[in-house]
Amino acid sequence: MWRRFLKNKMAVVMMGFLAVIALAGVFAPLLAPNDPYANDILNKFTGMSFQYPLGTDQLGRCILSRMIYGIRPTLFLSLLTMTGTIGLGCILGLLAGYFRGPVEEIIMRAVDVMMSFPSQIMVFAVVALLGVDVRNVILANVLIKWAWYARMIRTNVMKYRDKNFVLFSRCVGSGEPFILFRHLLPSIASEMAVLATLDIGWAILNISTLSFLGLGVQAPSPEWGAMLNEAKNVMTTNPVQMIAPGLAIVIVVAAFNLLGDALRDALDPKEVEV
Repeated sequence: MWRRFLKNKMAVVMMGFLAVIALAGVFAPLLAPNDPYANDILNKFTGMSFQYPLGTDQLGRCILSRMIYGIRPTLFLSLLTMTGTIGLGCILGLLAGYFRGPVEEIIMRAVDVMMSFPSQIMVFAVVALLGVDVRNVILANVLIKWAWYARMIRTNVMKYRDKNFVLFSRCVGSGEPFILFRHLLPSIASEMAVLATLDIGWAILNISTLSFLGLGVQAPSPEWGAMLNEAKNVMTTNPVQMIAPGLAIVIVVAAFNLLGDALRDALDPKEVEV
């Protein structure tokens, strides 16, 4: 499996690229050339220079420094969102796929109810109810996506729950938690990894969109979607202020999608090495 993954040059390049982006966010105080919060109104809309490689915004803040610091909320909040979504969807999907009867019916009817609402309407409803806050944005994203994961994971679990290794484990008296977490969970781990990798791009776009609309990360915190919101009024006079975070979002989302495709190829059990 890993040999197939390492042979995929695109997968290796994307993994390395995303690792570099994540490390840049972690070590942002060391890499940023300036304080991302420091205002210098006399130097607003400064062009590219050695001191300000991407120029400054409408408040004289260094755009590159804010881009580097913006990796933290943009990328890490998306990873946190996917962790919560996968965790909730995995537990309920495992239970719904393994247990028949009332447990499956209750979970799947809840899934049907959640999936019947438009996702963005659910996000706006949660944020309006609980208030504008990053934690509420993460909660809203988890609430609109867990049902989809639960349905997908349930389908995958149903393929394995009557396999011989599961039936044998029941015969020798293994408990239900052992079967769920030692047999079924590893069996569907590859599908979960592919789904999560592909959907991190969705999480980045969703969080950036909410920040752009003023419902996510709030000023003056640097976040790529919030930076787009600040730049929309000066798009023609200072285009770099909008182009830089916009390109960053596109490139990172594309990198996660390419990595997900490579993982899907590497983890596909039908792939046979020649």
